[in-house]
Amino acid sequence: MIQSQAKLPDGFQSPRWLQKIQWINNSLAYMDVAGQKYGDIFNAPVIGNYRQLLLVSHPQALQQIFSNPHHFIAPSNPLLHPIVGDYSVFVLEGDRHRKERKLLMPPFHGEQMLSNGQLICELTEKVMQSLHPGEVFVARDLMQNVSLEVILTVVFGLHKGERFRQLKDCIVSLLSEFKSPLTSGLLFFPALQKDLGRWSPWGSFLRKQQQINQLLVAEIRDRRQQYDSSRSDILSLLLEARDEDGAPMTDEQLRDELMTLLLAGHETTATAIAWALYWVHRFPNVHSQLLQELDSLGNTPTPIEISRLPYLTAVCNESLRIYPVAILTTPRAVKEPVELMGYQLEPGTKVYGCIYLTHHRPDLYPEPKQFKPERFLQRQFSPYEFLPFGGGVRRCIGEALALFEMKLVLATIISRYELTLVQQEPERPKRRGVTFSPHTGVRMIMQGRRSV
Repeated sequence: MIQSQAKLPDGFQSPRWLQKIQWINNSLAYMDVAGQKYGDIFNAPVIGNYRQLLLVSHPQALQQIFSNPHHFIAPSNPLLHPIVGDYSVFVLEGDRHRKERKLLMPPFHGEQMLSNGQLICELTEKVMQSLHPGEVFVARDLMQNVSLEVILTVVFGLHKGERFRQLKDCIVSLLSEFKSPLTSGLLFFPALQKDLGRWSPWGSFLRKQQQINQLLVAEIRDRRQQYDSSRSDILSLLLEARDEDGAPMTDEQLRDELMTLLLAGHETTATAIAWALYWVHRFPNVHSQLLQELDSLGNTPTPIEISRLPYLTAVCNESLRIYPVAILTTPRAVKEPVELMGYQLEPGTKVYGCIYLTHHRPDLYPEPKQFKPERFLQRQFSPYEFLPFGGGVRRCIGEALALFEMKLVLATIISRYELTLVQQEPERPKRRGVTFSPHTGVRMIMQGRRSV
């Protein structure tokens, strides 16, 4: 790519603590300025205590990072460890990570995933019917109701009952802890993760986390005692799983994996759908073209037919491109000395793929700040050019289900309801934990059912 250089990539010279605060407060602005100043690779010591933490946005470099396990290993994600626990697929490494990932994959693909299609449409309709004409609502909160019910059904096979209700309430309450940049900042400053009582930010988080843990362990133990081999939800499949020595997963292992799937499996999807609703209703031409495509399927399309629509797919992809829910991939650590983009990297150097900057490269996406779904109809992007779900061995296992759900929820709402945006000014992203969601949540007005 570039002639070899001895020096390491440049980056801002301000103190690390100040850069961390800038990152927490406005990561996108930090990356925009750094990308313009330093290019495709730069030093950004904003996570952990690393002096050399590189952000990379060049597709060729990303391909080298994701496909070269000899030089780049995929360690655990330190930011998520306090949330998901010691046994989550997010924090496992090496063979343990590979084996755990293999166990978790099947329910998110193939027939198992497709069988949830009608359920997703029905849950969307149920939630939308709770709104009255003229009512103002926050799209992200509403979509969280849908996605949480979907993931509870997929993970547990639960869609009613007291424990189902308690889990829903507790998860929403836990995630609300990370609405503000201040609380989110605790994930970036481990020294501030102190339990100073139930009214302190971290103390409040820990108590809500414990409530969910108790509910999960109770469900695990009940299911062990009343095991039903005919069930096909994720918990049932994990209860059947055995390691190479024939041992089942412990309650603690199951709890951490379930916590991971519950939090990662609905929070991000709800945000992605809210962004899509915003973009579709901000641009009338996008709305009309999408509606025309949906109407072409007739009155009773199947979930599979909906999911294969090209313009709907392009709208979803462009929503995930312009403001990806996760702005970085999971980290890689340099295992042996390696050259990357002309720089010589030493063992221990941490490298993150910068999803946001890759998605905003003018050479890949002309006018990158503009919402243009047609760009996904005009060309096919590689996994190193469009990567909203990360890449390599740490790529999100729920990608297929998330996209399937996003398309079905958006199609159900657009084809059956007339909505308008409340705000006229552009929506902007805001930190929510380690992800980014619409600042206002996308406030909309229910105008009524669409007359067909």
